[in-house]
Amino acid sequence: MTVNAIDKLLKPNSVAVIGASNRANRPGNAVMRNLLQAAFAGPIMPVNPKYKAVNGVLAYAAIADLPVVPDLAIICTRADRVPAIIDELGELGCRNAVVIAAGLASLPSDTDLACVQEVMLERARHWQMRILGPNSLGVMVPGIGLNASYAHTGAEVGKIAFVSQSSAVCTTILDWAQKRNIGFSHFIALGDAADIDFAELIDYLGLDGKTSAILLYVENIQSGRLFMSAARAASTNKPLLVIKTGHSLESLESTVNLTREQIGADAVYDAAFKRAGMLRVGELRELFAAVETLAHGKPIRGERLTVLTNGVGPALMAVDTLLSNGGRLAQLGEATIARLQAVVPLGGHSVNPINLLGDAAPELYQDALDVLLEAPEVENILVLHCPSALVSGETYASKVIQTIKRKTKKVPNVLVAWMGESASVSARERFSKAGIASFRTPEGAVGAFMHMVQYRRNQKLLMETPDSIPADLQYDTLAARTLVAKVYQSGSKQLSPEDSVALLEAYGVHTVPTSTAHRVEDLAAQAEMLGFPVALKVISPDIIHKSDVGGVVLNLHSGEEVERTAANMLERVAATLPSAKVEGFTLQHMARRAGAHEIRIAVKNDPVFGPVILLGEGGAELDTERHSVVALPPLNMALSRYLVIQALAEGKLRDTNLQQPLDRHALSVLLTQVNQMVIDHPEIHELDINPALAAGGEMTVVDISVRLGDPSARSLAIRPYPKQLEELVTLKSGRQVILRPIRPEDEATHKEFDRKLTPEDRYNRYFAELPSLGHEQLARQTQIDYDREMAFIASANNAQGGFETLGVVRVLMDPDNIEGEFAVIVRSDTKGQGLGKILLQKMLHYCRECGVARISGETMLQNHGMAGLARSLGFQVKRDIEEGIITMGYEFVD
Repeated sequence: MTVNAIDKLLKPNSVAVIGASNRANRPGNAVMRNLLQAAFAGPIMPVNPKYKAVNGVLAYAAIADLPVVPDLAIICTRADRVPAIIDELGELGCRNAVVIAAGLASLPSDTDLACVQEVMLERARHWQMRILGPNSLGVMVPGIGLNASYAHTGAEVGKIAFVSQSSAVCTTILDWAQKRNIGFSHFIALGDAADIDFAELIDYLGLDGKTSAILLYVENIQSGRLFMSAARAASTNKPLLVIKTGHSLESLESTVNLTREQIGADAVYDAAFKRAGMLRVGELRELFAAVETLAHGKPIRGERLTVLTNGVGPALMAVDTLLSNGGRLAQLGEATIARLQAVVPLGGHSVNPINLLGDAAPELYQDALDVLLEAPEVENILVLHCPSALVSGETYASKVIQTIKRKTKKVPNVLVAWMGESASVSARERFSKAGIASFRTPEGAVGAFMHMVQYRRNQKLLMETPDSIPADLQYDTLAARTLVAKVYQSGSKQLSPEDSVALLEAYGVHTVPTSTAHRVEDLAAQAEMLGFPVALKVISPDIIHKSDVGGVVLNLHSGEEVERTAANMLERVAATLPSAKVEGFTLQHMARRAGAHEIRIAVKNDPVFGPVILLGEGGAELDTERHSVVALPPLNMALSRYLVIQALAEGKLRDTNLQQPLDRHALSVLLTQVNQMVIDHPEIHELDINPALAAGGEMTVVDISVRLGDPSARSLAIRPYPKQLEELVTLKSGRQVILRPIRPEDEATHKEFDRKLTPEDRYNRYFAELPSLGHEQLARQTQIDYDREMAFIASANNAQGGFETLGVVRVLMDPDNIEGEFAVIVRSDTKGQGLGKILLQKMLHYCRECGVARISGETMLQNHGMAGLARSLGFQVKRDIEEGIITMGYEFVD
């Protein structure tokens, strides 16, 4: 994947239309017409041997006849001709193509490859050509006059990028946007996304200065890890909104050419979008509202809403929608209420929501809005208007627009809902032209507002500093890895109960006393040792759900009862599953369940996003969609706590025991322990704890099942903390320092590190006299995507028995992992001990191992020490007197 390679796809200087046509009902005709009408400045070259000219433009009989190599080719021919055309374009030197034809994956090929689509991709790879499609509507970049599509209408210039897998949705959005005066920076139809996918376009658009927000219409995602990495990077700079269809597997299977195993669960998609800091909307109507707020709304400063209306009914609709969606009404201050009372007529309402009554004059709206725009406690305003027989809605709209535009200081975000159809059309058009988000109903306006609120919450969650895991919690990773590797290498796909308990104990998880017996006659003695009552469970690699065959019996109170129950259990298994191999029995001392909360934690392997962690009630079926909440590992304490809160809020966990409420912190710790097992052991494909008993602050696992699989067939969607990169070094002073990747939990020590830098060092690092870093800046520096960025810190023990940061080196890679930009800084009181050199060497070694081609950095002219260090390590150092900087570059040679 390379962002640079698709630059000419979205910024071409010349376009060729292969299969251009003069026939009105052909895609080749529509593409030519759209290119010409959009006023593209570069050459437009139709290719078709049947015509001397297409739409009045000189045509070429063959691709080889083209006078210049096109930056972009639009292929409008039959599907079976596409591979040969790719060859001709590649030989000419063209490196980007849009394929309009559909059905290439279903068309058999006459080669060793299964279908025409595979042949097309093989030929494209040979020529290093990038393909948008097949089954693509095309691409529009209105800012450069490019409409390389067969859409029925074009797009206006704007700052929103839209990327869709559905051509039908594209044309619907175009129609709607045209009526709302909403423009786009890019309008891209992915089609079947055989080559270029969402991740690559998100990377490109995330770096595009003319794009302020990105909208996605998603049916399925091919690479969860690439998507997550791109989305997390882009969402820190601009809003990413997504509509994901196919809430049920059945609906997707019936409409998309994918198997159930390729699709992935909708709840997992939802968790992934939240984890990436994106906002998901549920349907096209909500997407329209989201586009409206992005195009015309301002970023919200807070979550409280103030409502101004001329009718009780619309206000009730707005408030009901707000509160039912978890929103908050603003509480107006006494000074604001007093000012409103001087404006609001007798019988009206001066407290939020403010009601001006049905016969309110346009000037009354103006006076009330003046008060609200100046009130310090007002963060967001929704202005509602019902049609009036006295004055046109357009007149009211003009007064509102004038009032907002008249304010010179920063004003709250304002949304409006002018209700009615023909009576309010012109008013809504005025608002759109004035750049004010406008809606037809109170519910639609509040829904759009809550989208903005949810997006803000998702972004805050991304920046939340996690608590540290308790210091007394120690992992015996080596013992766990030895155990899992031994079982996997033996060919077994399931950990035995004893091995499962050992795995849990290696991660500090409390379990109930357990023993295993291979013969019925050994059970009584073992049960006596454990202490009654006991639970008896059958052991069989062929039985996944023991309860289905009566393979679990609880509350056995004597040795005789245990042996009799085991014999009966063998008979039931033999009758129900005669082919099942029974290896023995597990005995467990019965845990005390009175007053305890039963919880189920499971790990499943999603086909798109890899391992996911599910949390729900113990004992119940753990359906991914209905009975659990879902999270993508890796989890830290903040993300684990959020998962618990989400489960309680959605009713997936019930905390009804008033005498012993659920300890959220303890459950969060257990989730992070399970998370660490998943990270450390790629052989674990499924894990099911059912139940874990929560009694106060104690979590006890009663039963666990662990299934193993091929480690190469499982990949986390988000790269976890790379613990293997930790290294112990000794400074010249003899002080021992740990070099390790930075973690979100390092925010507090990083803040102290920043505070101890001298003004000179801060100026050399940031090229400005900046104040101490705030939470958001620190969160961006400590919560990084290890796939795209690396920061090594030097951490050492301090006098208080904790840790302090002495220095940090950071490199930010481009999405292609080819070039990186580095920076290094050492705490001012730690210089002269060789730490800067150690940190920079660590980074160089890391970049070389990752296959990075080159890294570069800059510092101030007066920073002679940094320049000398870089030169000693092989950097090319250049002084730019005019710019007042020193540039440092390092090329990695094989």
